[in-house]
Amino acid sequence: MGLVHAVGLVLHPRRECGVAVETIAGWARARDVTVLGLAAEVTRLTCDVEPVAVTEAELVDRAGLVVSLGGDGTMLRAMRLVQLSKTPVLGVNVGRLGFLAEVDIDELPAALSAIDEHRYTVEPRTAVGTVLPDGTPCSAFNDIALVRVPGDGLAAVGITVEGHRFVRYAADAVIVSTPTGSTAYNFSIGGPIVSPTVEGLLVGAAAAHSAFNRSLLLSLDEQLVLDVLPTSGRLAVEVDGIVRGEVGPGDALPVTATRAAAQVVRLGGTTFYERARRKLRVTGSAEVE
Repeated sequence: MGLVHAVGLVLHPRRECGVAVETIAGWARARDVTVLGLAAEVTRLTCDVEPVAVTEAELVDRAGLVVSLGGDGTMLRAMRLVQLSKTPVLGVNVGRLGFLAEVDIDELPAALSAIDEHRYTVEPRTAVGTVLPDGTPCSAFNDIALVRVPGDGLAAVGITVEGHRFVRYAADAVIVSTPTGSTAYNFSIGGPIVSPTVEGLLVGAAAAHSAFNRSLLLSLDEQLVLDVLPTSGRLAVEVDGIVRGEVGPGDALPVTATRAAAQVVRLGGTTFYERARRKLRVTGSAEVE
């Protein structure tokens, strides 16, 4: 028997995952591995092995491996699910190519066997978090963004670092990104592509209404606060693209980072830069091609 005794599955909410589920079920049956599914998703796990319906907490506690079946959004959800545990997450592409997924469906049997035999590495990923004015904690692996509500004015946000005001942005949104999120919202505002192994946070603005529109790269240990200024409209708080609440003038959001908050499985078949080149269609200057 290998190192994995139970595998937990996290499914894309809409995409068809049947082939991948059958592949995992066949592997699990041959090795006497228990298949765990979230209670809200277990009815979609139609396979020869009877899956065990569990809560999110039980899945994290029992699974030696979590497999995300979908795209980057599903992978981010799986990472938030296992946050601060040591359970590694394997991303499987079901549909479009993503940054976080490690294998395609046809590569699953070899990938699962390699993991079971401990022939893999884990890549720690930083999380960024805040606490909403009502006391609700939020955590993301891509980004936290304060986004203007259409028709309600700009996002006027002050950036305070180590207790000192650095800049005031008036923009469509102000985004705090992890290195993982550097290829998401941060990339769309002209921010840099950052290796996921770098320890830092990026702060930038979308469509800034000022001469200063550069992003900041902060240490994970520096204290960061986002102050919603009196001239700001209401702002939606997006956490990995999901609206978790609203803030308004006078609110202040402390932002913290957590090192190695999730462990992503890497098998060595490709690199972050290869995935970035393909996903973002990176090309060189025409003069040197």
